[in-house]
Amino acid sequence: MKNPYEWLAAAINNHTWTVAGVAAAIFILACFGLSMVSMETSDDAYLDKSTPRGAMLDHYMETYGSDAIMLIYETDSVRSTEILRYIDHLQEDLRNERYVDEVSGVVDLLKQANGGTLPSSTAEIDAIIAQAPPEMVERMLPSDLMTISVIALEPGVTMEAQQQVVGNIKTIVGISEPPPGLTVTVSGNPAFSLEMGEAMGSETGMLILVAMVLMVLAVTFLFSHVRYRLLPVGIVAVGLIMTFGFMGLFGIPISMVVVGAFPVLIGIGIDYAIQLHARFDEEIRHGTIPEAVWATVTQMGPSILIAMSATALGFIAMFFAPVPMVADFGMVCTIGVVSCYVAALIIVPVFAIVTRYRPRKEAAAVGSEPAGGESLIERYDRLLGRLAYTVAKYPIPVILIFATVAAGGFYLDQSVPVSADEKTFVPDDMPALRSLEKLTRVMGSTSTIPVVVLADDVLSPETLAWIDQLGAYEQEHNDKITGVTSVATLIREYNGGVLPSTERAVDNVTARIPEETLSRYLNGNLEAVLEFSTVDMEMSAARDLVGRIQSDVAWNNPPAGVTVKVTGQMEMFAAVMDDISESRVYMTVLGFAFILGFLVLVYRKFGAVSPVIPIVFIVGWNGAIMYLLGLDYTPLTAVLGSMTIGVASEYTILIMERCEEELARGTEFLDAIQTAVQKIGTAITVSGLTTVFGFSALTFSTFNIISNFGIVTVISVGFSLVGAIVVMPAILALMYRYTGRSRVVAAAGVPE
Repeated sequence: MKNPYEWLAAAINNHTWTVAGVAAAIFILACFGLSMVSMETSDDAYLDKSTPRGAMLDHYMETYGSDAIMLIYETDSVRSTEILRYIDHLQEDLRNERYVDEVSGVVDLLKQANGGTLPSSTAEIDAIIAQAPPEMVERMLPSDLMTISVIALEPGVTMEAQQQVVGNIKTIVGISEPPPGLTVTVSGNPAFSLEMGEAMGSETGMLILVAMVLMVLAVTFLFSHVRYRLLPVGIVAVGLIMTFGFMGLFGIPISMVVVGAFPVLIGIGIDYAIQLHARFDEEIRHGTIPEAVWATVTQMGPSILIAMSATALGFIAMFFAPVPMVADFGMVCTIGVVSCYVAALIIVPVFAIVTRYRPRKEAAAVGSEPAGGESLIERYDRLLGRLAYTVAKYPIPVILIFATVAAGGFYLDQSVPVSADEKTFVPDDMPALRSLEKLTRVMGSTSTIPVVVLADDVLSPETLAWIDQLGAYEQEHNDKITGVTSVATLIREYNGGVLPSTERAVDNVTARIPEETLSRYLNGNLEAVLEFSTVDMEMSAARDLVGRIQSDVAWNNPPAGVTVKVTGQMEMFAAVMDDISESRVYMTVLGFAFILGFLVLVYRKFGAVSPVIPIVFIVGWNGAIMYLLGLDYTPLTAVLGSMTIGVASEYTILIMERCEEELARGTEFLDAIQTAVQKIGTAITVSGLTTVFGFSALTFSTFNIISNFGIVTVISVGFSLVGAIVVMPAILALMYRYTGRSRVVAAAGVPE
């Protein structure tokens, strides 16, 4: 059976246009998928709805919950009759919108107290407000300069529908001709999600543009010795378009974490194109184009496949993350590196044949000797060689120093905080975030923690009494809970402040409660909800509060047959914090297991594990940097460990392979290590620099979660180079001594 790379090389040489046509067809298919790519800003990005926790949240949102949209009115005096008439007319228009369940505001309070019509004078308005409950006035009319309308949506409205309503409301406000001096701001979580999705779309384009510009600069300066030096940039652009297309075809949405994948792909993917282009340029200098195509595809193709597979395994470890958008990040990166590899493997030789590629003259090559002596590249080669020889001669002190730093990093890593607060991930100056913060300042926290109670009959007097008891207990014993609403509090309210003691009395009271009110806390006779209002707090405090409520539920001993589950967005983000903390370690360990298995499978010997040891050190150094820079683990930085394994393994494997090659030639092992690092070190340094250029685009992001990830990934690539060039020679030296393969001469001299 013919080797697939030999078959591909023969096909490209003999049927160039056929291969180009097939490749173009695949590219067109991917372009078709571009129109199917969607943005994900809902809870689905954080929680797998197929899990019990996800299914419960989904059920709660469909049955009871839906985020409210807020309208913030600001002017010199919101009590003026002109302003209030405008608000009343606007609210009437909004009540006719699809998916809108209820619209309420200060005008409803005024009309209720004035026989159904708005007061006609400021004096009447002031008198009604003075007699109204202070807590109600405080929420609806925080000051004379501001008032708020609350637009409650129907339960179970999808995120897409919510965002459609937000868009419609903005349109209605825009054409409503507000009185002079009045500003109307659409706010609330649906408005925040809509603006975040729009920002993510523009952010994706900006990051890709910055990364491509940086790639152009990188190849211009680092790859100037070949003809068509910008070809790798075009190849990675094709790979990126294919990635987007396959995302659409496979239904992978763009989330806040996935946005960070594209500069990563550009940084990694361009390396494959550069290596194939450089090898072809080398082969064409002493052969024909068909010979160069054959040598490049059959010899370089499998080598890059091994490196690409090792990188992909680090990303594949992310598939098992419990947070969906982290798993999506791994899928996108895996699809991306494969797309870039395939694009490079086909485009480089096809392009060379079509353009009748001719190499630049040797005199133009980078590293040619200047009049003054050695070139910069040659001096760097010699420096690496001397460094590697010294390290290989004294491996134990080197390993001890770097291992100690890594151990310290693993220790410090345990103190790195975890963050799952979505509002800290986005740009600080995002208008929707600013308006949400303003709402919190004037209204207090709008967050609630729902508790779902399941029983054969939640309206039995015993179960109602327990629900009422739990609500009262939490209010009394937890200063972060400001109030509770449940079916028990509703029944108490409609029954003169006491709970009925018989089932018939309960039925009589519930019959008097409006259906739209009761349905927000009761689903048949089998399910009821308590909603705890809370103070505004950090997500870590919210996680502790959720845990405390869960403990209190058990402490209050539910009646037999009663099941209680805490749910809601606050519980979801608390769970995401736990998932991040646990999954980052799990993904890293899984990445190591995949790489170890891959190396043993490919090389079939004990020494094949040597490339993994420096990577263990690098992961430890990453932990130290996270701590020292004061960064948090987020859904994006949680992938750092497994991603580092994928990126660094390419460098360490290349060093090991070249060393094995030198040993096979009969070279003494210290000299073999020196030659390996001297020959490969410069290549992986250039490769690392191009990767750094791609990753650097992340630091330009206005999203905090992405820019922080960019900082640590750039540093991590630097660590990967140190691990390959400095630590790997020490590991190889010990390995060869341990396995008895060394033939070191005691009087070995200093290398040239």
